[in-house]
Amino acid sequence: MRSRYSAYTLGLEDYLLKTWHPDTRPDSLDLASENSTKWLGLEIKRTENINQNRATVEFVARYKIGGAQAKRLHEVSQFIFSDAWYYLAGEHL
Repeated sequence: MRSRYSAYTLGLEDYLLKTWHPDTRPDSLDLASENSTKWLGLEIKRTENINQNRATVEFVARYKIGGAQAKRLHEVSQFIFSDAWYYLAGEHL
């Protein structure tokens, strides 16, 4: 989760797509068009290992777009393990 957050802050689309499960991965990301997004921090609220191949992470990521007031992305993300951990999906809270 932390590595994916860092990839968003650095605009590393290739890494994000590589760590996204193929069943739910988009064809592409357009982070360059979101260049006014400034990520301010990540707080991991909780993690849960469902079994050896599935886990969830609840987090809050803070960000600003342009000079606007800071916003929060609060999500529970699902991860699945095959040869590595992959982001599967997320539910916004």
